[in-house]
Order: sequence, then C-alpha cells, then structure tokens
Amino acid sequence: MIINSIKLPLDHSFSDLKNKAEKKAGFKIDKLIIKKKSVDARGGVSFVYTVDALRKGEKETINRLNVPKATSPLRPMVVGSGPAGLFCAYVLSLSGLCPIVFERGDMVDKRAKKIDLFFDTSTLDTESNIQFGEGGAGTFSDGKLTTLISSPYKEEVLRVFVECGAPEEILYQAKPHIGTDKLRIVIKNLREKIISLGGEFHFNEKVSDIEIKNKKITKVITDTDEYPCSDVVFAIGHSARDTFEMLYNKGIDMIGKAFSLGVRIEHLQKDINKAQYKNFCDSPYLGAADYKLSHHAKTGRGVYTFCMCPGGVVVGAASEEGMVCTNGMSYYARDKVNANSALLVSITPDDFSDSHPLSGIKLQRMYEKRAYTSGGGKFFAPVQKVGDFYDGRVSDSFYKVEPSYCPGVTPYDMNKLFPEYITDSMKEAITQMGRKLKGFDDREAVLTGIEARSSSPVRILRNEEYMSNIEGIFPSGEGAGYAGGITSSAIDGIKCGLSIIDKYIT
Repeated sequence: MIINSIKLPLDHSFSDLKNKAEKKAGFKIDKLIIKKKSVDARGGVSFVYTVDALRKGEKETINRLNVPKATSPLRPMVVGSGPAGLFCAYVLSLSGLCPIVFERGDMVDKRAKKIDLFFDTSTLDTESNIQFGEGGAGTFSDGKLTTLISSPYKEEVLRVFVECGAPEEILYQAKPHIGTDKLRIVIKNLREKIISLGGEFHFNEKVSDIEIKNKKITKVITDTDEYPCSDVVFAIGHSARDTFEMLYNKGIDMIGKAFSLGVRIEHLQKDINKAQYKNFCDSPYLGAADYKLSHHAKTGRGVYTFCMCPGGVVVGAASEEGMVCTNGMSYYARDKVNANSALLVSITPDDFSDSHPLSGIKLQRMYEKRAYTSGGGKFFAPVQKVGDFYDGRVSDSFYKVEPSYCPGVTPYDMNKLFPEYITDSMKEAITQMGRKLKGFDDREAVLTGIEARSSSPVRILRNEEYMSNIEGIFPSGEGAGYAGGITSSAIDGIKCGLSIIDKYIT
C-alpha cells in the first residue's frame, strides 16, 4: 500500500515514521519502504515521505529491466562513455551482444589527475578533461540525478547506480545526487560490470572517421585502427565539436538548436541556507540548501539558474586551447563555503550568424575565446561582483564571496563580454530572483564567465527507431540533443541500446 504525504519534524526517528504510517494505513506494517523523501520549507521546515507499507507476507514489487538475448554477426559499437554511452553498453551487454566502447579520453582515475593538473598549472589535455573521458562531463559536476522526464527506465538507472556503489538514498530522495567523488567510484564499477558481461573498452582511442556505403555505416575508423560494423551509437556529449563536424561532413542530418549563455553566480552557502531554511538553517538534519529560479525578461529572453551546486566550486571546463568555459562541481558532502549555479540566458538559432547546423558551435567558440582573452590567458576566467556588474566597473576586491574558480581569475567587466540583450536580461533577472530568494541579488555575490555548454547547440536527427538518416547510426544522449543531465542521458542510452537489440533478438 502506497501512503503519501507523511509529514514529520526534522528530528524524527524511523519508528516515528512507521507509527504515523500505520495510523494512516489502518493496519500493522511488517515492512516499510521509503519511496520518496523531500523537504517542505513552507511555514517551517519538515520532512515529507511517501512510503510503501507491506503487510506480513507481502513482498515489494521491483520492476527491473528485462533485456532479451540477441545475436549479431558484428559487435555493436558505442562512441563515448558518458551516461548515455555507458547505459547503452550496459543493456547491449545484458543481451549478449558484447559492445565495444570507444572513449577519446582517459579512464576516470587518470582523467582526474589530468584535471587536477589543469586546475593547478593551466596545462590542458584536449582529449581528456572536464568534458572528455570516462563518465562524461557529468562525472565532474554535482552528480545530480533529478530529471523531469517520465520513463519506466528511471528506476533501473538509479538501481544500477546503487549496485555500483552509489548511496541507497538516491532511490527515494526527491533531489538525488551522488557528488563527483562518489560518482567516480560508481563509473569504474559500472565499467567492470559491463566488461564482466562481455563488453570491451578502448580508452584514448578517438573515432575520427566512419565509412558509409549505400546509406549504411560499414566501418568505424579511429586514430589507431579500423573496425567493421553495422550498428554504432554516437553518445559523444555536447562538447565533441570535431566529431559533430565529421558526422556533418559524412552526410548525417542535423540541425542547430537553442541553447543558453551566461555565467556562474556564487554566494556564501550559509546565506542560501538561511534564505531557504530560515530559523532551521543550522539544523544538523538538513544538508546544504539548493534553489531553482527563472524569470522572463523584458528582452523576451528566458533567464534561469541551472546545475546549482550547493557547497561546491566553479571549475574550468575548457576542452580547446585558447577558450574559457565554466562548470559547477560538488562533492557528496556539499561542504564547501560557496554555493554556485549557472545563470543563463536563452539563445535561439535566430541569434546565429547563419542557418548552418553548426553555427551554434561557432557562437559558443566566439564567446569562449572572448572569455579567454578577458581572463588574461592561461585559462583564467573573468570575474565581477554583482554590484559592480550593475555599475559597470571592474571589481577591485572580493572580501565576502571569494571566487572559487580554478585555474584562476581576473577581474573584468562582464558588460564588455556580452551583448546588451544578455547583460540586460541577467541584470533584470538577478533583481527579480532576489525577490524570490533573499540575498540572491547580493551585491557581493560573484559572477564568473562564461557558461556556454549547459546543453548541445546541435540536434542529430533520428527516427522512431532512434536511427539517423544513415542506417546503423544511432545518435544518443545530451550531445545528440535528446537529453539534459545524467539520468535522462542514461535513459536515452538504454532506449538506443534496446532499439539495436530489437534487430537481433534470437
């Protein structure tokens, strides 16, 4: 029996939860399973539960993915080992198809060392960085698992994460997250699970070309070898700009799509906690508070916060020389001094210089080059306090909120970095968001530029079988334009994998 809306104080016990559930159920509960747990901060702060109450002899119903067995004359291939690529490879392995996964970057541990080197010395490996490498871009983020999509595969994704080392609480938290530290462990374990099922991984091997005959893919060509194939999933992420160009030149249909541009905004985490939890802000039962805000500006642009990282840091997320872009990252504990979030303004294909499908990439690069120059080189990022952003002057001190961005920062006027339709939209939004969340418009809050890769500026077109106009090519995940985050990307990877399996069911 599912029981909703059980509200309890912060310092409750599991016995309190069970007792209240029994009163609502009207029978003695033999086993209580938490299905959802959230925080209600309206008129005080409390926890709200949804539970499954089982009588004696009843068993919990767990819907697991049922993957049929299949055989194919050629092994399917997966390009990219982000969540879409990994979960596609996982279901293909469950079917017995033994996929080969190509990843241009390093295994996650070696990748982490190169990222640390970049933060410390500005030494960028263009093939293994925040964007590229095992686990994809989401590995070095907050590890959020929230998604707005409804899918029967969502529960499977979360359960696989738990089996691979994620905290079991992600199965019922309203806003589950893993954190970059734990997510790295999960990614390694998922790789080992896929290998144990017959999958194969090729790290530091970039797919540089493909062979197409009679509108069918026949070969994958890497920088070291060639592989005959009939089914290839391109789960390349939103930053594989060279791969987008290669696919376009090979005749794969794609279009430019809307994305967003903006900055990272940082506040003290304790101020966000106070704004959200008020008198309960110091409660040991509550973690670091988050927020999600949006505003429709007079410019006609949508402005919103994205990928909010409680108790996190702002990090350099460049993948090309001479360009700066940012991202946010949190560890599982979310215990750093600052909170940060992307503050983004909507960009549409009407803003592109032309109608070419890759014009959005061109626009991203233009602003990332500006940010690099504005930061003074060495991948330093331009920064400015919110008050100085309004007043149009370069910040000369940061005494309240210290910029957390690595490799380093340079004070700069963001009004010179962006056109007025972006800066005017951001200024209006910050003021309005400050009315929704006290302190969001703090003049001492820090802006770090730029955030340009919240989503892909390209959509690779596909049909109802998840296949492109070239037979055997399956675009998948966030980079292909069909997902927005770890969980939705993983789900899309599952769908593409199942579509391939359907062709070869024994």
